[in-house]
Amino acid sequence: MHKTVLLNEAIDNLNVKEDGIYVDATLGFGGHSGLILKRVKRGFLFAFDQDEMAIEYSDKKLSEIGNNYEIIKSNFVNLKEELNKRNVTEVDGIVFDLGVSSPQLDIADRGFSFHKDAKLDMRMDTTKEFSAYNVVNEYSYEELVRVIRDYGEEKYASSIANNIIKTRENKKIETTLELVEVIKKSMPYKAMKDSHPARRTFQAIRIEVNNELGVLESTLPDAINLLNKDGRIAVITFHSLEDRIVKHIFKSNSEVPDIVKGLPDIPDGYKPKIKLINKKPIVASDREINENSRSKSAKLRVIERV
Repeated sequence: MHKTVLLNEAIDNLNVKEDGIYVDATLGFGGHSGLILKRVKRGFLFAFDQDEMAIEYSDKKLSEIGNNYEIIKSNFVNLKEELNKRNVTEVDGIVFDLGVSSPQLDIADRGFSFHKDAKLDMRMDTTKEFSAYNVVNEYSYEELVRVIRDYGEEKYASSIANNIIKTRENKKIETTLELVEVIKKSMPYKAMKDSHPARRTFQAIRIEVNNELGVLESTLPDAINLLNKDGRIAVITFHSLEDRIVKHIFKSNSEVPDIVKGLPDIPDGYKPKIKLINKKPIVASDREINENSRSKSAKLRVIERV
C-alpha cells in the first residue's frame, strides 16, 4: 500500500492551526490530508486531485476523521481559480507532494510502470485524450530527444529516440514492455547495471504527458500569493528538475531585487514576500529510506509568508 513520504516532517512544518484554512494540492491517497484534518478541528481543508481512484479512496478515509473538508476534482494548476469559486482568497498553508503514488504505479493498466505490461498510458487524469502512446508514436525524433533528455536527464536520449522512430516504421509501439525493449536495445550493457534502464525515459514521458513541470511553474507563484501572513507552503519533490523549479521560485520571492539592494528603506513593492524556513532541503531519515525506498530521492522545502 502507498506510504506517504516525509509525512510528519511536511505537516509539522506547516504549523497547522486549529481554525486555519489548508490546501492539499496533491491529495493522492490522503496521507497529508488525513494528518491535516486531525489538526484543523475548527478550520477547513480543500484537497485537489484529478485521479478518480485516489479521490474515492481518500474521501472514505477522510470522512472517518471529520467532515470539514472538500475534495476538488481538478489539477492543482487551477488552484487559485477553484478556491476563488468558493470565495477563498487567503489560506494558512498548502502542501504539494509531487511524487506518483505507489497504487498508480502498481495498477498495471495505468501504464506508469516499466515492470508490468500494459497499454502506454501514464495519464493522471484518465478523462484526457493525450497519453504516453501519443508521445511515443507521434513525436518527431527531435521532440523525443528533447523530452527524454530534458525531463529524464537521460544520457542515451538520442539513441533511444532513434530506435523508437525505427521501431515505429514497422509497427506502432503499443505497450510498456515493448517500449522497455526498445530502450534496452539503445543502451550499452554497463549503463543498465545501476538502475532499471527505462526509469529515466518513463519519468520523462510521464512528465510530458501530464505537463508536470509547466503546471508547477505556473502554480507555485499563485500559491505564494494565496498565503496569509505567517502561512506556509511545504513542497516535496522527487527529482532534480522539480526541485530546481521550487528552489528558484522560493529564492526569487525571498530576496530583495538587485535594483533596490543596499537602500536604507526598501519600498514595499520590492520587499520579499516569503522567508525560507529551511535553507537546505529536509530529506528522509535512514529509517524511512530502509522502510520505503521511494523516499530516497525526496526533498522537502518550506517557506513562510512575511
